[in-house]
Amino acid sequence: MAVEVAISTIKNLLGEGPHWDDQEQKLLFVDILANKVYKWDPVTDQLDSVTLDDTVGAVVPCKKGGYLVGLGRTVAHLDWHSQKVTKLQEIPLNGTKNRFNDAKCDPAGRFWTGSMGHQISTNPNLFEPEKGELYCYGTDGTIKMWVDKVGISNGLVWTQDHRTMYYIDTVPEQVYGFDYNINTGAISNRRVVIDYKNYDDDDCMGRPDGMTSDVDGNLWIANWGFGKIICFDPKTGKKLRTVQIPAMRTTSCCFGGKNLDELYVTCASQGATEEELAAYPMTGSIFKVTGLGVKGLPADVYKG
Repeated sequence: MAVEVAISTIKNLLGEGPHWDDQEQKLLFVDILANKVYKWDPVTDQLDSVTLDDTVGAVVPCKKGGYLVGLGRTVAHLDWHSQKVTKLQEIPLNGTKNRFNDAKCDPAGRFWTGSMGHQISTNPNLFEPEKGELYCYGTDGTIKMWVDKVGISNGLVWTQDHRTMYYIDTVPEQVYGFDYNINTGAISNRRVVIDYKNYDDDDCMGRPDGMTSDVDGNLWIANWGFGKIICFDPKTGKKLRTVQIPAMRTTSCCFGGKNLDELYVTCASQGATEEELAAYPMTGSIFKVTGLGVKGLPADVYKG
């Protein structure tokens, strides 16, 4: 196994939302606080970007062209070439300065995106409590709220049999499982499948952030605060392996590359002290992990 910096020309404030575009063979990701959407070609090492007018929580390709983004509190369509942004749906303020965070499409092509409350201090770990929600933006253009009182809405994964959705709320440090109906998009029967508080205190794991899954159905979770990607069996909660990343503020990950056997990891530099930056000079980088011996699955796109 090897861990290396994938893109040497960028240091993100809050890198997030990696998505391997299987059609273009490029890596998409965002820098939430820089309001940027990035597209990187690993063959040519060309890095392109579009700067938007608000925070951008995630980016997902649309089957009909362009991209869906979580722009501030709106679901919006981005035309990459013209840089035209069309706002499609906006969520209510909910008594806070909330914004969208992580997002993914389900196997039917719906866009699931969650929100979080406003940061309430200079500490990047402190946010308004339980002001986030989880929404589904359907292929028909309607939006519906499915989960409320969320701390920080994060990782999403669906099983290959389309029967289960996994979802992370970073604040209680839990991964939830839901029964999932691919025909209607309905979720039900919420339960905790991984609770970070149940693991030994001497194995510092950080806080669960974004995640992806492999062909065996295991979850690969990026952990904020301790520079780790941890692989779990969601059926048992067992930790299967840990990948150490040379940056403490890991935010999310996805499988990519021609064979979907490379793990790309996003990180943040926001809030890092001078001591942390000296110890981890590649803080905020995009990393690539190879030689894991596992593969991921093609990422779903929006089909509306």
